[in-house]
Amino acid sequence: MSETENIIQEYDQFVLATYTRNPVVIMKGKGSWIWDTEGKKYLDFFPGWGVSSLGHCHPKVVNAVREQAARLIHMPNNFYNELQGRLAGVIVKKAFPGKVFFGNSGAEANEGALKLARRFGEPKGRFEIITMESSFHGRTLATITATGQEKYHTGFGPLIPGFRYLPFNDLKRLEEAITERTAAVMLELVQGEGGVHPATPDYARGIRKICNREGLLMIVDEIQTGMGRTGHYFAFQEYGIEPDIMTLAKALGGGLPIGALVVKDRFAGFLPPGTHASTFGGSPLVCAAALAVFQEMEEENILENVREMGEYLRGKLEELKEEFPLIKTVRGIGLMLGMELDRECKLVVESCLEKGLIVNCTAGSVLRVLPACNIRREEIDHAVGIIREALE
Repeated sequence: MSETENIIQEYDQFVLATYTRNPVVIMKGKGSWIWDTEGKKYLDFFPGWGVSSLGHCHPKVVNAVREQAARLIHMPNNFYNELQGRLAGVIVKKAFPGKVFFGNSGAEANEGALKLARRFGEPKGRFEIITMESSFHGRTLATITATGQEKYHTGFGPLIPGFRYLPFNDLKRLEEAITERTAAVMLELVQGEGGVHPATPDYARGIRKICNREGLLMIVDEIQTGMGRTGHYFAFQEYGIEPDIMTLAKALGGGLPIGALVVKDRFAGFLPPGTHASTFGGSPLVCAAALAVFQEMEEENILENVREMGEYLRGKLEELKEEFPLIKTVRGIGLMLGMELDRECKLVVESCLEKGLIVNCTAGSVLRVLPACNIRREEIDHAVGIIREALE
């Protein structure tokens, strides 16, 4: 039995089967490339659902983790942590004046946002949170309830009361849905799992105006769009608005697990001591990694690369659309792009994997790509060549 077969057998015997896994065992990664146990090399155009946004094992992140691990890995949050305060300061300066709570994942960050919204609305009997159809906000009980996709709800009922789902990019329906029970509106500015659908500028700005007028919280889930994915540090900057609450995770830690809840100053008091916590949240180790991510983004002008390479990649995908009638549309912002087919795209993804390219299929028929934010032109050309072969 080969090494690959041994590892897969061990997985099947001992690991809970909550994922549909490809029969590939990844052993190492460098930049936008990874290698399996058989020595096969893959170009990774979907690195960890966008987690490894600077590629795999970026030297700055590796060195920061190595140095910090030798000094202090973990400490409880009832003591001060130098790096946690520093990281919070960097996030706030890049986003908006406020306070930051650190957890371990996007779901944890969104849980914090939902709890804060409930406490915000409680004095006036407001508890309802509006989210969008085709949204995705996490896998905990509260965040799957916030997720506007029935397939994630199945088997977990009864779900948490107080959520309403509305069509994305429909401002009129949103205005009509607000009642005296509404506390907050929560959305992704680019729906990832929902099929790579960006909000229209009028929709995003309209929500901001409605929340201001009605005294509601605007919560923007930047789990996938944050940290440069759209060509700005955060997608809300693309739309010229500021949310009251923003959630981050994925790319923030450069590969290490971290989530962040960012709250405007005037709402920070709704989570006083004892109302929310996370044992591992904001450890010195993950904060060191996240600070290295910010440093690299500044020093290497990553945002400019996202804008330039995003435009180049989109142009290449549009060329494929002209070549293949089965491609219905290409959409997205920056390096968060989707190509919708007129059929299921599972076979295309499998063909790409066989040919050495990792991409993703979401919403059944949308081929989704989230390459590293420091991707190079020649790597894009290589990836598009493989996608063309797979489509053929």
